[in-house]
Amino acid sequence: MKLFDTHCHLMDRRFEEDLEEVLARARAAGVTRIVVPAVDLDTSHQVIRIAEAHDGVYAAVGIHPEAAGEVPDGAYGEIERMAAHPKVVAIGEIGLDYYWDSAPRPVQQQVMAAQVEIAKRAGLPIIVHNRESTEDVLDLLARLRPGDAAGGVMHCFNEREDVMQRAVDLGMYISFAGPVTYKKSDDLRAVAARVPEDRLLIETDSPYLSPHPFRGKRNEPARVALVAEVLASARGVTMDEIARVTWENGHRLFRKVEA
Repeated sequence: MKLFDTHCHLMDRRFEEDLEEVLARARAAGVTRIVVPAVDLDTSHQVIRIAEAHDGVYAAVGIHPEAAGEVPDGAYGEIERMAAHPKVVAIGEIGLDYYWDSAPRPVQQQVMAAQVEIAKRAGLPIIVHNRESTEDVLDLLARLRPGDAAGGVMHCFNEREDVMQRAVDLGMYISFAGPVTYKKSDDLRAVAARVPEDRLLIETDSPYLSPHPFRGKRNEPARVALVAEVLASARGVTMDEIARVTWENGHRLFRKVEA
């Protein structure tokens, strides 16, 4: 059984001391493909270095909405150049975050839009962060239509079924992380059961959002297996089936990832 963690922040300082051990545990759990999204220009360089150093690990480059207020001069050109790297498979993590509101909302929207256009020119999918900004995220996706180009994924999905369906209709994939395993997440599991099979992905968002029964502890990619197990139960299929489907979907979306 092969598993694909489509969102894991291995450049986070919490992995500085034991990254090799973390990756060894991932491989032992069957996790042989990992996408590591950046959050700003500096981490975009970091994730490329990590991807270059490890088989099965790939990078996404971009500016997170929490960093949208401090985009350096020339950043977009640099991101577009990095997008040509053979191990850069997406533009991300990009999006909108109205919970932290670290940058004015129009600025966040402009930064996201600029990076969607980079993704379209580069022929890469986008990785979308959405926190308390659903309508504006969907409106921007509907206007810029990245789903008509290389597509994208709504990462760490935690929304209603109608939002899921609107995102799918816009050409997006839907990825679930640790929250789908939490005891009070019955509504989210019901949504997960309704995602079209060809749009379903799994992730850890490590080091954040560790799944049950490790909630509150540092997350790591090996635990994507726990997300897969819960999705299998919610959808009434086997773990092997969820692994197969999400593996195939991950490779379909992130086309530069080696099969």
